[in-house]
Amino acid sequence: MKKSILSLALLALLAACGGSSGENKSQSGAADVSKDPVYQKGLELVGKSDCLTCHKIDDVFTGPSYRQIAEKYAGASDAIITELGGKVIKGGNGVWGSALMTPHPAISQQDAEAMVKYILLLKK
Repeated sequence: MKKSILSLALLALLAACGGSSGENKSQSGAADVSKDPVYQKGLELVGKSDCLTCHKIDDVFTGPSYRQIAEKYAGASDAIITELGGKVIKGGNGVWGSALMTPHPAISQQDAEAMVKYILLLKK
């Protein structure tokens, strides 16, 4: 059952990211990031986690949308990416309102940073 839900969530995420139209460009004319290994690794990790329970790509749900996060932290330094990865692991609140982001202590710092890098690639 859990694998079915995870598979459906990953499929929904892939559908939300859009498919290829035969061109290596997105709607905005920018290069298609879905071929980027950083994007692919982050997408895989997000799909295996419970992130989509509270976050959506474009819609605000319990937490901010991935696009909002990408806009806020556009051009983030490695230090900020490390800090955000730590926040994925430790949880927190206050940056996006009072909603608490639950901690994810089973996620490694390396994987958390890969997930953050993926999210930052979703900037429009």
